[in-house]
Amino acid sequence: MHKAGFVNIFGKPNAGKSTLLNALLGEKLAIISSKVQTTRHRIKGFITGQDYQIILSDTPGIIDPTYKLHEKMMRAVKNSLEDADVAILLVDARKEVEESHTIFSALHLKVPGIIVLNKIDAVKPAQIEQKKLFFSAQPYTSKVLAISALKQTHLEELVNTVLSFLPESEPFYPKDELTDMPTRFFVSELIREQLYNLLDEEMPYQTTVLVREFTEKTTLTKIVADIIVQRESQKGIVLGERGAMIKKIGSAARTEIEKFIDRKVFLELFVKVRPHWRDNELYLKEYGY
Repeated sequence: MHKAGFVNIFGKPNAGKSTLLNALLGEKLAIISSKVQTTRHRIKGFITGQDYQIILSDTPGIIDPTYKLHEKMMRAVKNSLEDADVAILLVDARKEVEESHTIFSALHLKVPGIIVLNKIDAVKPAQIEQKKLFFSAQPYTSKVLAISALKQTHLEELVNTVLSFLPESEPFYPKDELTDMPTRFFVSELIREQLYNLLDEEMPYQTTVLVREFTEKTTLTKIVADIIVQRESQKGIVLGERGAMIKKIGSAARTEIEKFIDRKVFLELFVKVRPHWRDNELYLKEYGY
């Protein structure tokens, strides 16, 4: 008997969805930041065993849309709901339960929902038990588990629980594939990750990255990418004094890209101003949203 299905991760921004996806896959597919709303796309990764295939999706954190960009992010969440066989409902165990409960209730799940209390290494056991009791009583809950995605504790139990709810099916993707997203996408995400890591406060939310060239040469891969900002003043911040900041961004991004594609990289970055790109349908389409 072979099992296969779509398992989609839902939750508030910063619940640890991307960290969980990476931990379960054993590969860094989703970028990580302490800032909220880092994930903008639905990212799929595959866990394939002898008799199963779990197609995992990391979805953007659920928010009230403010821009067209946000609307597209929430559309990715809606699409994930429509094809899910199982939903992982991720909760930051350090936070109060009400906001997550409101979000999960509004999903109107038609599939099994596994509540996963994450970051339990930072919470007292009594608080975990209290939250387990609360979520066990909810109509959207089929099972409650407690894990730490960062410390990779109880992940095997989570995989086994997911498998218990998956339907019988042949694999959807070849067994040697890890994702259906192109390398260029992950390259742009790894550059964008450094914007979150190195730029202050609101700046990263007003930026995106467009890979314009990805050429595999004999000894290295040449990548040319644009960092898109909304205002001329932001261009100056990304460049930094005498180009210091963009050099820093480029150096950190290149290191991560080389790890990801496992070869030497020549990375060239430019900064382009595109006013109100987050609300412009043409720009959003061009940037892959």
